[in-house]
Amino acid sequence: MCLFLTNGRIEIDNNTVERTIRPIALNRKNALFAGHEAGAENWAAIASLIETCKLNSVAPQAYLTSTLTAIVNGHKQSRIDELLPWNYSVLVGRGSP
Repeated sequence: MCLFLTNGRIEIDNNTVERTIRPIALNRKNALFAGHEAGAENWAAIASLIETCKLNSVAPQAYLTSTLTAIVNGHKQSRIDELLPWNYSVLVGRGSP
C-alpha cells in the first residue's frame, strides 16, 4: 500500500493479471468434468500447452502441428526443451519444425 501511495503510476488492482490468467483457471476447472482421472490429466496438459502458447503469442494449432510432426519424425527426447511453446518462434526462425 505504501508503494501505491508514493508512486502514482502503480495501479491499485491487479485486474489485468487476473484477466490474463482466467482462461487457464477455467480450463483447469473444466478438466474436473472430463469423466476419468487420466482424461482430466490429459486435458489439463493440453489446455496448459494451449494457454502457454497464447501467453507467448504463438498460434496453438500451428504449434501443436509442428510439435507433433517433430515428435513423429524422431525428435530426440534429450532435446525436448526445444519443443516448448516459448522456443517455438526460435524453431520457426531456424527453419526447423
